[in-house]
Amino acid sequence: MRRDHKWRCGLPPVINKLNMAFALRFMLFLSSLLLHLLLLSSLFDAKQYSFRPKALVLPVSKDASTLQYLTSIKQRTPLVSVNVVIDLGGQSLWVDCQKVYHSSSYRPARCHSSQCSLAKSSGCSDCHYARRPGCNNNTCGVIIDNTVAIYVTDGMIGDDVVSIQSTDGSNPGRIVTVSHFLFNCGRTFFLEGLARGAKGMAGLGRTGVSLPSQFAAAFSLPKKFAICLSSSTLSNGVLFFGDGPYKFLPAVDVSTILIYTKLFINPFSTATAHPFGVASTEYFIGVKSIKVNDKAVSLNTSLLSISSSTGYGGTKISTVNPYTMMETSIYKAVTQAFIKAAASRNITRVGAVSPFGVCFSSKNVGSTRVGPAVPWIDLVLESESLYWRIFGANSMVEVSNDVVCLGFLDGGSNPMTSIVIGGYQVENNLLQFDLAKSKLGFSSSLLFRQTTCANFNFTSTA
Repeated sequence: MRRDHKWRCGLPPVINKLNMAFALRFMLFLSSLLLHLLLLSSLFDAKQYSFRPKALVLPVSKDASTLQYLTSIKQRTPLVSVNVVIDLGGQSLWVDCQKVYHSSSYRPARCHSSQCSLAKSSGCSDCHYARRPGCNNNTCGVIIDNTVAIYVTDGMIGDDVVSIQSTDGSNPGRIVTVSHFLFNCGRTFFLEGLARGAKGMAGLGRTGVSLPSQFAAAFSLPKKFAICLSSSTLSNGVLFFGDGPYKFLPAVDVSTILIYTKLFINPFSTATAHPFGVASTEYFIGVKSIKVNDKAVSLNTSLLSISSSTGYGGTKISTVNPYTMMETSIYKAVTQAFIKAAASRNITRVGAVSPFGVCFSSKNVGSTRVGPAVPWIDLVLESESLYWRIFGANSMVEVSNDVVCLGFLDGGSNPMTSIVIGGYQVENNLLQFDLAKSKLGFSSSLLFRQTTCANFNFTSTA
């Protein structure tokens, strides 16, 4: 009876074994579920960590005093916003490291390293002062070009953290980081000529260490970038790294309206100082002729080609030059044709206002969607049907309430480059540089589309 009582108070032997097996299986199920959840969590974290942006975006401002175009780079640890002047054909990012450069993540590029090869180092350097960014022994040196003041100096190569905002082409997105972004360290005196507050220059040229090349390599982006300069000193334009869409308010995707032409490489460097035999890092296009109001301008077309033996001639695009510069004979031919076409519209020429050589009374100048109603100028490219048309908004500069001037300058009788298209002529035009296919996409004036380069939405996040 006592045995039966124990049996009743406990569990039957068979049932006890079944429950133990069930409990074991249940514990295994819970362990498996927990492991599965942890695995999902780790995969989610990995996806978050390995986020790759579709494109990157920076704002571009216009300085009212110097007419230079600037952007702000977030660099160093902790991050600091560094204002730099944009140089479309510049070789790299260079900043002043002599004053107030503090960063726990800065690393000098050691001599004979792969970094030095990529940056095309000019040799090894030592520093005989207190060690700091830009002053280290066994560090590769480089020539730094201030294309505004037009002189060069030596500097040291290093790398540091750079953070930048991603974009889907419509809005800014999350911040992404390059841990080892190569740049050049300069000294404070080399900031001469740059806009107030600028601490260096950001090069977008054809090199392995320019901003487009490094961002493309870091995030596996297409080797493209696009720039859209605002005509306003109060509203920002935009710089994209990567492919489109490039969407501007109100719902205009400029990537769908681009016209394409070839980009050319000048086999001779156009930099102030450079090693012998190095090609130019700037962007050249093939202008074949020039028209004013659809009439061809008579000029020496041999000046429009790049000489294979000297590198002289051709047409390049610049963000450093505020206005288009033309070789003297080209300038005279174009301005004479423009004056004649303006006279046919009863537009009266008046005295020159420096730095411009050709000015008009604004009394009989009407207004259109694309600026003052003046003769248009066509840069004819690969064929008669492919041309870059410059309307009044990009050709005429208002110097007073009564006077407007043609925004083209005499570049001298023997410049290395015959035509340098300046910043004013590309404002409110989106330019896409496809480095892989060596072609330029251009939109013509966005004013035709009832938008401007200041209409990218920087205020909302994707």
